[in-house]
Amino acid sequence: MNTKLFFCDKDTVILHGDMLEDCRIRNNYIDLVITSPPYNLAKQYDNVDDNLSYDEYLLFSERWLKKCWALSKSDGRLCMNVPLDTSKGEYRSLGADITCIAKQVGWKYRTTIVWNEGHVSKSFARGSFMSARSPHIIAPVELIIVMYKQHWKKVRLGVSDITQEEFIEWTNGLWSFPGARQRTHPAPFPIELPKRCIKLFSFNGEIILDPFMGSGTTLVASKMLHRRSIGIEISEKFCHLAFKRIIKEATESA
Repeated sequence: MNTKLFFCDKDTVILHGDMLEDCRIRNNYIDLVITSPPYNLAKQYDNVDDNLSYDEYLLFSERWLKKCWALSKSDGRLCMNVPLDTSKGEYRSLGADITCIAKQVGWKYRTTIVWNEGHVSKSFARGSFMSARSPHIIAPVELIIVMYKQHWKKVRLGVSDITQEEFIEWTNGLWSFPGARQRTHPAPFPIELPKRCIKLFSFNGEIILDPFMGSGTTLVASKMLHRRSIGIEISEKFCHLAFKRIIKEATESA
């Protein structure tokens, strides 16, 4: 499924299609990739298979990470929001596995930010309750894995818009803010996540890519913060949703 231009203005582009196919973006073009890929939890994503075997999922991860590496500039960066682990099938260290795959395709590791969503499960489905026989640990956090292509230090000088207070707070590797509610998309992230990544890791006017755009949160944040952005989304339904959000939310904040 080759991508098609869905929407374009002076600083925002929405592409409808599969990012693994011809995505209409030239190589060595992107400054910062911010994304939360499908988690493979069998959620309903319109026309996407989110129920792969673990090996198939890791192969899918390898393909999209390699594609984003090719699209990024030599000092391009990646902020990847993924689970700490997964219990689907059996317990696996998903964040660690995806980090290893990213390194194998060329990304260089910089750091991991732990995102505390503040959502503590009240469920008692924690294995052998009050027994050491087989307890199940529930960690109410996700990861934001930060990587880069070749050079961590920016090759070109630019203008940063981050405040002193934001810089001090956000360079602490534990971020605490609530997650987003599942209203119009099965797996949204809050606008605070791309906002922090954009201001901390990019200059004004740079190009942000979200290859799994979903409801368009990364693009909305980019427009609010005076960055150019490109979003790729395989679902036409979510392309429409992202377009509406960009027009409404980003315009209202201008």
